[in-house]
Amino acid sequence: MTATPSNRRRTRFLERMMFWAFRLATYFVLACATYIFLDIGIKGGRTVFRNRAPFVNLTFLTQPPQTLYVFDYDGKKMELSDREFRQWKTTHGENVAATSIAYSAGGIWPCIVGTALLVIGSMALALFIGISAAIYLSEYSGNGRLIRLIRVAILNLAGVPSIVFGLFGFGLFVIFFGWNVSLISGWFTLGLMILPAIITASEESLRAVPQGLREGSLALGATKWQTIRKNVLPYALPGILTSSILGIARVAGETAPIMFTAAYAMRDEMPWQVGRWTDFFFQGVMALPYHIYVVSSKIPQNEYTERVQYGAAFVFLVLVMLIALTSIVLREKQRSRLSW
Repeated sequence: MTATPSNRRRTRFLERMMFWAFRLATYFVLACATYIFLDIGIKGGRTVFRNRAPFVNLTFLTQPPQTLYVFDYDGKKMELSDREFRQWKTTHGENVAATSIAYSAGGIWPCIVGTALLVIGSMALALFIGISAAIYLSEYSGNGRLIRLIRVAILNLAGVPSIVFGLFGFGLFVIFFGWNVSLISGWFTLGLMILPAIITASEESLRAVPQGLREGSLALGATKWQTIRKNVLPYALPGILTSSILGIARVAGETAPIMFTAAYAMRDEMPWQVGRWTDFFFQGVMALPYHIYVVSSKIPQNEYTERVQYGAAFVFLVLVMLIALTSIVLREKQRSRLSW
């Protein structure tokens, strides 16, 4: 059937409309993301940075959270942390009517450390188990009914809400295994949560490696495992690292799983400061997403809590970006060394 000029004009008009619809949708997403990052960057930057040397709010980055006391004294508005307020009362020997605001003084150092420990531990666990499972599914297993059922189960697990993983981790690791609220409970819970994404992405990366590399290695006398280790895994590593980047972003931002298994609202001591070295794994930690949640929802809101919220969110984004950037650099270095 020959297209008439009117049909061609209608087709071109529809194509142009679809082009602009896709373009505007993309620009809308970029605009929303830009607004969010600029809002957090500007407001959080006011908390983290200073206009005088050393230009960084070291107190906010190196001290634990404290209660802020606000009061008037000799016509001046005083804003003192819990420790400073006790020292001030000892020095002046006066009782003043002060307004106390929890978590609004001091800093977020324990939250930074706790978030880094949770991300690194859970990612190491998830990558080890996930890559092992992907190697089995891709290289060793057949395509029987059981394997297809396992793949369907993995895909279904990827859609389970994080709160369900949190309750599962609480019931299994915290109560049944008796690990209590601790790093190891958080590692296993978060690791299981991101396992489906890592297994799926790793398996696809392994399957993308040309079959000729396997056949050539086996023809030269290499074993199955030697072929996988030397000829398959190195070429699949960039794709596996891509899945780890996605996993880092999800693990670092989760609040529901860690609030049941690993995070405390307030804890000054670091895990390595308590008992023997073996006790390290069984210590709870503070974490930035949970700290932001507590400050945002559990105490009355004012200018002081807003300052802490945006400052913690700013540091949180920078921390996630640095960890993800490390994975990106490793991926690009590996990708530049390998080609087929």
